[in-house]
Amino acid sequence: MKRGLVAATAVVGMLVGVTACGSGGGTKTGADGFKGQKLTVWVMNGSNPAQWTEQVSAQFKKKTGATVEFKVQQWNGIQQKLSTALSEDTPPDVVEIGNTQTAAYAKAGALAELGDLKKEIGADWNEAFNKASLVDGKQYALPWFAGNRVVMYNKKIWAEAGLKTTPRTRSELFRAFDTIKKKTDAEPLYLPGQNWYFFDGLTLGTGADLVKRQGDKWVSNLGDPKVAKAMDIYQQYQAFSTAPKNKDEATPQQAEVFAKGRTGALIAMGYEAATALKANPKMKKDIGFFTIPGETADKPEGVFLGGSNFAVAGMGKNQELAKEFLKVALSKQNDRQMVKESGWAPKSPDLADAAQENPAVAAAAPAAEKSGGTTPLIPQWAAVENIPNPIKSYMTAVLGGKSPADAAKDIEPEINARLAKQ
Repeated sequence: MKRGLVAATAVVGMLVGVTACGSGGGTKTGADGFKGQKLTVWVMNGSNPAQWTEQVSAQFKKKTGATVEFKVQQWNGIQQKLSTALSEDTPPDVVEIGNTQTAAYAKAGALAELGDLKKEIGADWNEAFNKASLVDGKQYALPWFAGNRVVMYNKKIWAEAGLKTTPRTRSELFRAFDTIKKKTDAEPLYLPGQNWYFFDGLTLGTGADLVKRQGDKWVSNLGDPKVAKAMDIYQQYQAFSTAPKNKDEATPQQAEVFAKGRTGALIAMGYEAATALKANPKMKKDIGFFTIPGETADKPEGVFLGGSNFAVAGMGKNQELAKEFLKVALSKQNDRQMVKESGWAPKSPDLADAAQENPAVAAAAPAAEKSGGTTPLIPQWAAVENIPNPIKSYMTAVLGGKSPADAAKDIEPEINARLAKQ
């Protein structure tokens, strides 16, 4: 799900045609004919929880006789790194790809088609989960996980401020932050200026789109007044924070800041609680979650439904073994483990009971159902997210005092140039 050496859309020419000369997936030998082989799977830092990884590895080895090596990648620069790796003769066999970036790699010819596999293991997945795995109606990836942000709060600090209930509207939330600021020595909210996935959720809540169709091409829609309204809401949130305006939530890891015990709340993914507890296990009873409240109590704040897909490299020489891995990794048992262990939303109705065991998932569900969406599911969008991310630059400019309209004018030429790349 991120960026870095050659953009995904910039390597389309390099990948298309090259994949046509690929291995064709190797020889099909059956689930029990892979003894002694090793499969390489690229996952992003923080994606594969410990228990899930342990049981998937054991089940895969038992089923196939092969071993799996998970190679953890860092977000910074991953898009270009992955683009390069998928164009080589010996790419990783299975890769984690951000759900909004899958279309770019599929259009580039870098991914194997997985339609039959989806029918076999994911016939009952919710349509919203699978949507970002489809390109022109064909299945080029399989959804691994997805979820949305919630308010992760420190119960101890809220109690110090005399707050006994959680807010149901945005104005109530801001009053709670103001109370924490006045009655405690804690920071009400830690919100870096470039948490752009939260900002994108706010744009969804205003009914805005970040791109629009102009003739036969996609162009920036950053100058839309609805986007400016979303940025105004973001500024209201950020006013309660002393976090840097030119950094994102991973620089430093916001959950580690929260773990120091003097932050009232974060706008966070559910799995960030584990990061905080790893840094400070004593906080276990202090961490709570609630849905990000919107303008009215009946509709939560807009949220970005972020997540990752698993894909098989089109140039991979172990495609049949890779498919066996996906059958194991995305089984009901292991999907259930992902929900319980990492707080991701359930992909199918019969996993709902697992969600009840995780407070973060329960808090995320109302917004996912009523106010959720994604960034544009077009191949060109991957280039927009390359570093330096122009949406982040826009956010920092506005937080630094520039008007949303002027900041949009400054940034839109870069966005349009990226969208124009085929």
